[in-house]
Parts: sequence; structure tokens; C-alpha cells
Amino acid sequence: MKEEYKKWYSPNLSTETELLIFGHSGHPVLLFPTSQGRYYEQKDFGIIEAAQHYIDAGIVKIYCPDSIDAWSWYNRSLHPADRAKNHYWYDKMLKEELFPMACQDTGMERVITAGCSFGGYHAANFAFKYPGLVSHLFSMSGTFDITSQTDGFYNGDIYYNNPVDFLPNDLDPELWNLDIILGTGEKDICRPFNERMSSILSQKGIQHWLDVRPNAVHDWPLWKTQFPDYLSRIQPL
Repeated sequence: MKEEYKKWYSPNLSTETELLIFGHSGHPVLLFPTSQGRYYEQKDFGIIEAAQHYIDAGIVKIYCPDSIDAWSWYNRSLHPADRAKNHYWYDKMLKEELFPMACQDTGMERVITAGCSFGGYHAANFAFKYPGLVSHLFSMSGTFDITSQTDGFYNGDIYYNNPVDFLPNDLDPELWNLDIILGTGEKDICRPFNERMSSILSQKGIQHWLDVRPNAVHDWPLWKTQFPDYLSRIQPL
């Protein structure tokens, strides 16, 4: 399996950012780390190994970006408005730097977004904000309400990065073209968040799969079984 490390200066983040890429060709997958996780987390915890068949077969090429959660939503030393603003710059980095890179590398016009736990938030937030750039969303044990990280403060930057708020009012027709999976476990602490998001999507008539695995908890063994199952839905090029 081909593995590539990239590091570049991000004009949006005003600092360097790092990335691991796995595979030689295929549909580009932006695979986000868990809360405050690093770009190498998916490799260390076995998610990449679980997906190796699809990587080696050239069905997907996986891009694992770094997070800046420790500077944004999880930075309790900052005012919530500044936490949201830092995430705003991260979002711009994803859209203006990583998305074009992945599309140019693979010759594709859309990406797949995926992530586990807080990575599921990042995957869903990007997909729902920019559905014209995304073909599939695979969220595993995601959380979709960022207000738990904002200490009661609320503004436009929070609204537009809080899927449970902006999605009900969003009429972008591309939302109805997304292939959406909300994966969770029967005993998952994030199961209620996924059921709430499923209800929002159902009320809008957006097709999706709420995948609740029996007896499963919020942890890597669940995600290592879900991720390759979800990749199996992708048509080879």
C-alpha cells in the first residue's frame, strides 16, 4: 500500500499543516481524526489497515488531514467566538487547499468525507455545507451539535458550523444527491446524536442509512468494522 506524507504552509491557517495519504488512485476520501486527533491517528488505530483491500484495489485514495480542534472547539482558554473563528479558517483550508489537492490527484470532481466520533462531526459539517463537492458521507459515531463546546455563546460562525441548526433550513438541491450513512452502536454514547440527525434528514426527505450495530460501543473496534462495509458501496472507477 502506497503511503505519502505531506507538509505545507497553509495560508488559511497561517501555519504548517500535515497530511498522510494512502493509495495510488480511486475516489478521494477525506478521513478526519477524532477529537484533537492527529493526521496519523487512523493509521495507528487500524482504520487504514481495515480499508486496505479498497486502497490496494484503487477504489479509494484516503487523505488523513490534521485537526486543529485543540485551537478551536476544544480550546477553553479562548472565547467561544474565537474558537468558532479558528474553525472557520480550518474549514477554508479544507475547501480551498485540501479539496482541490485531492481532486487534482485523483482526477475526480467530488470527495467522500468520513470520520469517527468528532471526526464524524467534521465529515458531516463539510458534506452538509458543501454538498456539491461531496458524493458520500460516512459518519461513524458522530456528533452534530457543536453548542456543547461554546459555553452558551452563539453567533453566525457557530450557526453555519452546527449541522443540527443550519441543515433544516438548507434547500441546496445537492443535499438530496448525497449518499449518507450515519453509523453508530446500540450502546454508543453518540447514538442519540445520530438518531436526531436521522430525524432531521427524514423530515427533509433525504435518503440515508442509520446503521445501528447490535451491542456495539463507542470505540475503534466498531469503526474498524463499519468503515470497510461503507467503502463497499463505492463503485470502482
